[in-house]
Amino acid sequence: MGMVFTLYGATGSGSVPVEATLRLIGLDYRVVEAPTWEGEAERDKVAAVNPMRQVPALVTPGGEVVTESAAILIWLTDAHPQARLSPTLDDPRRAQFLRWMSFIPASIYSMFWVRDEPSRLGGDDPKAQAEIQQRTLDRIAACWRMMDSQVTPGRFLLGEEMTVLDLSVAVASRWTPRRRRFYAEAPGMAEVVRRVDALPALQDFWAERFPFDDGWEG
Repeated sequence: MGMVFTLYGATGSGSVPVEATLRLIGLDYRVVEAPTWEGEAERDKVAAVNPMRQVPALVTPGGEVVTESAAILIWLTDAHPQARLSPTLDDPRRAQFLRWMSFIPASIYSMFWVRDEPSRLGGDDPKAQAEIQQRTLDRIAACWRMMDSQVTPGRFLLGEEMTVLDLSVAVASRWTPRRRRFYAEAPGMAEVVRRVDALPALQDFWAERFPFDDGWEG
């Protein structure tokens, strides 16, 4: 009792891979629901633990705060190697694991800060905002295409064992431009994300935290 993590996150957001990882490891946690894209009140929920007012933010049972999705996932899996959700330090897959775990937030996730509120860079000009949204969509698609050209999956992205990289890609590939475009741009990774979607251990979790509603593929 008392050894409970607190995760600031939201349904369908970048906190979903973190929550899935907590479940797969078997850690006790509670979620503070904070869809920060819905406005200041939601962002204010997170401000006390993350001055950037972004999710995910994880508070450990000891009160330490960890932010940034990739950092949280790497830290959790390194701290619980028995779950086998990341390559160990001496595993030959480790370098590529770190490469792609960094690539997703840096090159793809970051685009949504602009895309979700194009006025941040485009001001009040509707044409500029529309152009930003189209260009960020194309940039996300190009990044998936580049990643696909650089990985050679087995059952999962780094081989036969699933890692949190697979969870990250499975979630992020459901965001704009959504899965149909992802399948077209990244055919080599398509079967992997479908395999993650279908994992028996996560079926109840997906239904609760990122449901496969009608038309979800785009």
